[in-house]
Amino acid sequence: MWTVLAGTLAAVLLLSGCGSPAPTERAPAGPVARVSFEPGPDARDVNPTAPVRVRVERGRLDEVELTNEDGKQVPGELAPDGRSWKATTELGYGKTYTWSGSATGDDGKQVSVEGSFTTLQPERTVRATINPTDGAEVGVAMPISVKFDEPVEDKAAVQRALTVQTSVPVEGAWAWLNDKQVDWRPKEYWPAHTRVSVSAKLYGVPYGGGAYGRADLTTDFTIGREQIVKAAVGTHRMVVVRDGQQVASYPASYGEENDPGRNTPNGTYIIMEKNPVEIMDNPRYGYRDVRKTWAARFSNHGEFIHENEENAAALGKVNNSHGCINLSAADAKAYYDSALIGDPVEVTGSASSMPPQYDVYDWLLSWDQWTAKSAL
Repeated sequence: MWTVLAGTLAAVLLLSGCGSPAPTERAPAGPVARVSFEPGPDARDVNPTAPVRVRVERGRLDEVELTNEDGKQVPGELAPDGRSWKATTELGYGKTYTWSGSATGDDGKQVSVEGSFTTLQPERTVRATINPTDGAEVGVAMPISVKFDEPVEDKAAVQRALTVQTSVPVEGAWAWLNDKQVDWRPKEYWPAHTRVSVSAKLYGVPYGGGAYGRADLTTDFTIGREQIVKAAVGTHRMVVVRDGQQVASYPASYGEENDPGRNTPNGTYIIMEKNPVEIMDNPRYGYRDVRKTWAARFSNHGEFIHENEENAAALGKVNNSHGCINLSAADAKAYYDSALIGDPVEVTGSASSMPPQYDVYDWLLSWDQWTAKSAL
């Protein structure tokens, strides 16, 4: 009996000590390539100006397409190393975009590029305009003006989207004249012949209150020669200085000094518009539909430089206009032909000064007052 048990035990020990374990099965290794997206998968309310990219780690992209719900493909660019792709244009508001394509890992295995995201849908988009327009030649006091169809709440966001580049260094700043207008003005008059480029990257900018920018704006314009009107009312003359030299001194009549409603107020203005014929109205002083020629407006308060042959006896002698600068027909025509929109008109010596409230009042503010109106 002991012999049998010992033999059995020896057999068990022999099997335990010399036998091999049963083989276990291993799952095949998955692809090593890892694809990531910006914005992330299923993202919502994505700003259409946000970066849009796909990247792969431990692999290369074979092909990538990003399409909107209409099947239109978004232009994009594959990096030279094949490890990333980025959209090269801004997206649309309120659109769903879908990824497709593939990447091959360093192990030779392929993975899919797939997913989607949706851009935000604004409650409304707001139109803006910019002035001066492309190709314009303007005077040395001309401001850059961006105007909006609706009031802007987030002025700082808008201002960060605005840039000004000049061919020579020019110190200047943006200022909000009201909730719908922001202007850029140099600290001093522009240097003559400066080239100016303005970019307003407003598309996708949140204006506040659910409003967003409708479109980007750009303009490229040139500053002309320096021409300044020196309008010292007590001299009864209007002097024109061009590039530092006096080129004209016209007999003039300014506003009636004893009537505050008829003064030509002190201030620095700009030529805002020119019309060969202007119809004048001032019911307070009893005239309507008065036709005057060679009219250059320099204030929305109602001041012009224009011809007034009916007041010829007062030119160079008496200030008796209703606030405009009266010249003879020949002198008004000569000045009109020489003037650029944006030329400064400097009125001094008057009994009153213009309050800074009529467009354009940029130069009625000191530099400190101007920069205080910045949102940044």
